[in-house]
Amino acid sequence: MNPPKYSVNQYLIEMILAAIKSGEIAIPEIQRPFLWDASKVRDLMDSLYQGYPIGYLIAWRNPNVRLKDGRTAEGKKILIDGQQRVTALKAAVVGDQVVNRDYRKVRIQIAFHPIKETFEVFNPAIGKDSAWIQDIAPVISGNEGIFALVKKYCLNNPDADEEQIGAVLEKLRQITQKQLGLIELHPDLDIETVTEIFIRINSAGVVLSQADFAMSKIASNERYGGPTLRKCIDYFCHLAVAPEFYSTLVETDRNFTETDYFKKMSWLKNENDDLYDPDYNDLLRVAFTSEFNRGRLADLVSLLSGRNFETRTYEDEIARESFAKLEKGILNFMNEIKFRCFLMILNSAGFISSSLIRSQNSLNFAYILYLKLKSQEYSAGDIERYVRRWFVFSILTGRYSGSPEATFDFDIKQISERSIKEYMDNMERAELSEAFWDFALIQSLNTSVSSSPYFNVYLAAQAKQNDKGFASKDITVKDLITFRGDIHHIFPREYLKSFGMTRSRYNQVANYVMMQSEINIQIGRKAPDVYFNELRDQCNGGKKKYGNINDYSELLENMRMNCVPEAVFGMNADRYEEFLELRRALIARKIKDYYFSL
Repeated sequence: MNPPKYSVNQYLIEMILAAIKSGEIAIPEIQRPFLWDASKVRDLMDSLYQGYPIGYLIAWRNPNVRLKDGRTAEGKKILIDGQQRVTALKAAVVGDQVVNRDYRKVRIQIAFHPIKETFEVFNPAIGKDSAWIQDIAPVISGNEGIFALVKKYCLNNPDADEEQIGAVLEKLRQITQKQLGLIELHPDLDIETVTEIFIRINSAGVVLSQADFAMSKIASNERYGGPTLRKCIDYFCHLAVAPEFYSTLVETDRNFTETDYFKKMSWLKNENDDLYDPDYNDLLRVAFTSEFNRGRLADLVSLLSGRNFETRTYEDEIARESFAKLEKGILNFMNEIKFRCFLMILNSAGFISSSLIRSQNSLNFAYILYLKLKSQEYSAGDIERYVRRWFVFSILTGRYSGSPEATFDFDIKQISERSIKEYMDNMERAELSEAFWDFALIQSLNTSVSSSPYFNVYLAAQAKQNDKGFASKDITVKDLITFRGDIHHIFPREYLKSFGMTRSRYNQVANYVMMQSEINIQIGRKAPDVYFNELRDQCNGGKKKYGNINDYSELLENMRMNCVPEAVFGMNADRYEEFLELRRALIARKIKDYYFSL
């Protein structure tokens, strides 16, 4: 008979809140904003008052760990689902502050109308209306007796019935005597099982990531500075996206600003590059994989719990070592010089805008590779070359699109056990054969998805090679990407639509170029065999209609760098499919040359 995976018990709300206050149940401290708005907190109070169920909390007990002296330390229960409800209860019932969307601590004050028996979020109008009790927290907490509360209320509202008000306030106070279900998961369950249970129980179908579990494990371990380490992760990720948050952080969390973590992330206050804006999932994955030589975050959760994979027991020493190792990985990730150097490597490969990067997993592993090669003391030049090349390789092959964790795990072990040159040579021979360049890549360019990773690599190649925009004399593709220039059609969209072509045909990526809008406007709905010949006339002393190119050899060079076949001079709608085939082959050839130049 299989042992139970979890137990379900009903507890009084006051017992749940007491267990949280005592630390018996650990709520991982969330430095991200409280997601509920005040009206949802109000509705929760109303549901409890009316006696409606408010769902279950889910806690996962940390396993008991063996200490050095042979004693056993009992693991805490970690709340993994229900944090928003518990935070709402603490805000309304206890009067605790919450972190709002501006990362400031505020009170959510819930008012109560004892005659109408309704709840409302406190506002100035309620503050002027004596019929409302402005804050339910002092009432429910019992700081003031019911008799005194009733007397005070009826003194301000002479028409109120004392007996009725007394009964209503007593009912309000009984909110903490309502029951709340707590599902306690067994400590030996693996993450996959916990995730499955979570999904089946959670009616909203919310999925917790392994990073969420890892963050919970981090925050619940006070012995090894877990709560502060979790703050570090959350704050870094928020600062990376919103540098202006720096001043708010200084104002609102003085204790954290005195830590070494804060000093090591302060450089972000002046960082506005959005090429790599990691979230906590990215930061954890990179720090863990680069430092532990493992790719599965489930292993991190186990190691932070003290898991000995050989004996299948839990040891405090393993937890201590794992926290120290993770901290080192996180500090490496946050290091200003390393982070900026990594961004410069991406830029040097032509990835000058976040719009060109659609694979966060490729981005994460590229940073893992950078940190790993750095720790292996490769030269700066070799690191740049291998990181650039691996990043583009992983995008072209879709390496991390299927089962990224398993692939991360495989790749980091290979890179740790053999030279990156040997591994990369083997991978290129296996994945980038002539068949890939001459057939597979060309076929992959047969798409109407403008965010296609292959088309983005092509644009990166153009940016790296400092190509000019289509029909432009001075404006580069890099300029057009940087300043959010537009992608336009070589065979104009309206022209093709007039022949009954569908969106999926006229929007083929092989029909796209980076082009100045004013040139595109001049082209209008003209067929290529019309406006290309006008371009040629322009180069032979004719009137300038499209940009400033006035030399035929310069026009041909511009067409070459934009992979436009010379046959286009004689092409109209009848030859559109032929044009697409020719251009896909030219784009694929350009990507190949670019790749081997990295």
